[in-house]
Amino acid sequence: MNRPDSREEILTAIRRSLGPPVNVQSSAEQEYGKLARSYLSQPEYERQPAWELFRERLREYDVVVTMCREPEIRVKVAEAFDARGLHRIACPKGVPAAWLPAGPEYLPGEIMTNLELDRCDGVITGCTVAIAETGTIVLQHGEQAGPRRLTLLPDFHLCVVLPGQLVHSVPQAFARLAPVSTSPLTLISGPSATADIEMTRIRGVHGPRNLEVICVTNSFEEDPSSAVPRT
Repeated sequence: MNRPDSREEILTAIRRSLGPPVNVQSSAEQEYGKLARSYLSQPEYERQPAWELFRERLREYDVVVTMCREPEIRVKVAEAFDARGLHRIACPKGVPAAWLPAGPEYLPGEIMTNLELDRCDGVITGCTVAIAETGTIVLQHGEQAGPRRLTLLPDFHLCVVLPGQLVHSVPQAFARLAPVSTSPLTLISGPSATADIEMTRIRGVHGPRNLEVICVTNSFEEDPSSAVPRT
């Protein structure tokens, strides 16, 4: 009978001292589940109406904001395109035809090449969730937003935020996004911008230089025709 070598003896002794094998992943999940979660999941105050706060945050990011009611979406979209002289618009298949004014050429963004998208004047999309507290737009890359590159390559992005899509806080947004948490999501807080070591701010490095948001609501207090001047 062959005697086990020294290495095997040592390993056997280690296994014996450690006891039965432990499911590391299961143990980690159990420990994670025990963590106290005392952070805020709801905003402590809502003194400022969500639409007002959202528009204030967007202004800070140099976003052009327009408020309107649902029947006026097409008119506001037309004004946004006309103000910038846009004619070739990438448009996901899920964007409602009722939003789209006559005149511009609407191109099927899902099947366009990167070069074709780069040559577009802009893109129009819907929204999945918007966060008032941070001025953030969340896009689920499905029918109303198209593939992620669709909102990265064109120089101008027009996003329509509908009633019921706006929440006050980030925890509220993630609770709303839970059913689609495994889908590709993009969070946008203002136009793309970065700064070099000399603090020179450069726009358009990681996405569109220009972002415009049409906020659609039927219950805001201020005049829906008011908007931030276009630049």
